[in-house]
Amino acid sequence: MRAAAVDVPDALRSLGFRASRESIQALLTHATKSRLSPVEFAEQLVVVERREREALNLARRTRFATLGTPPPLDTFDWSHPRQIDRARYEQLLGLDFAAAGENVLFRGQSGIGKTMLAQNLALTALTRGMTVRFTTLAAALADLSKQESLPALERRLRRYTAPDVLAIDEVGYLPCDSRSADLLYNVISRRHEKRSTIITTNLAFKHWGTIFPGAACVVAMVDRFAQHCHVMDIDADSWRQKHALTPSSTETPSPTTTTPTTGQKSRKKRR
Repeated sequence: MRAAAVDVPDALRSLGFRASRESIQALLTHATKSRLSPVEFAEQLVVVERREREALNLARRTRFATLGTPPPLDTFDWSHPRQIDRARYEQLLGLDFAAAGENVLFRGQSGIGKTMLAQNLALTALTRGMTVRFTTLAAALADLSKQESLPALERRLRRYTAPDVLAIDEVGYLPCDSRSADLLYNVISRRHEKRSTIITTNLAFKHWGTIFPGAACVVAMVDRFAQHCHVMDIDADSWRQKHALTPSSTETPSPTTTTPTTGQKSRKKRR
């Protein structure tokens, strides 16, 4: 008596294969038509499975990264800043800094592309297989501050201490209290010399005390972050202001007002 035929795609997926049923069935059809040997079929099955696992892994890491959709790097106007070290940035894209657990600082006034450069650097790390987290300082501190117990805080801190690359945007735009300073110090200190942190700011290190007035940990925090840090200073006028619509192009033209002639005035009076 002949045994019932095994549904190979379902059997492989029940064993933990991530490849879709359709992908496995397409490979079986190809193997039959091409008369692949058992070894050749096994090799191609491994390729299909590895590709699927890499895609799922990238999708999971992308969701965690919260990078959004950064503008493509090739749209950055390198000719706009008066000063920017493009060669250093292109060197950073090699990710040696991340492998060494070093930090990156993008510094300059608002509207000059700091966020865009930080996002694309983080995106490069993501596509190279690293874990990434992108956040504004305000969002990270709000997330950590709402944890109601020490165990909950410790669990949530791992969201910011565990990724290979953490990017914190908009440091210096809003003042923070001493507890917020302690939380950020905790993140920076735990990542020190282990994992890379990217920060965008409009302030020099010596002015970080104005972000956290009265906080005792600011000096220690700056000391740890700056010890192994690649500083990208950008001197430029706001790109957004330069390319903003001029008032004349956004104003709605007012209706043309005509001065009535003498005849028109007399007719109005007669009415």
